[in-house]
Amino acid sequence: MKKLTLSALVLTALFGANAHANNTITFLGEVSDQTCEVAINGATANPTVLLPTVSTADLAAAGSVAGETPFTLSVSGCTINATQALPIKTVFVGNSVTAAGNLGNTGTATNVSLQILDAVGGNAVDLTGVATVDGLNVAAGDSTASHDFAVQYYAEGAATAGTVVSSVQYAISYL
Repeated sequence: MKKLTLSALVLTALFGANAHANNTITFLGEVSDQTCEVAINGATANPTVLLPTVSTADLAAAGSVAGETPFTLSVSGCTINATQALPIKTVFVGNSVTAAGNLGNTGTATNVSLQILDAVGGNAVDLTGVATVDGLNVAAGDSTASHDFAVQYYAEGAATAGTVVSSVQYAISYL
């Protein structure tokens, strides 16, 4: 009887520890007196950014980048103070993020990820956590603004030929 009880306790401890390790859902939100309609390259639902096809030679060494492609995040319909500008931050949360802080590839090419840049020709956005990026600023008395970000291929090693597919979640923050 003691062996059965001990076995049950050990199994409960193992399953209990495992259940607590991977069952966390994090919710992020914000309450604001400001709201705006958000679009990516003019699309308000399910936006897609198409990158150019690049050669494996362009991504032959770890850290190589190629195919920088701009995309525009815009806001419209904002209700703001007529005398005060509204700075807006863009919040990115990566899916399948690499150790280098880039978006992992779920396509067939290997050793390649996608790197988000804070502006065209700008700096890489580290997606290992929630990334908050400046750039949008609705001028006083205006109701629209836009900011050009960019995305590019990033070699995690010598890239092989294949498809590159990834995604990032985004939101805007008025705080």
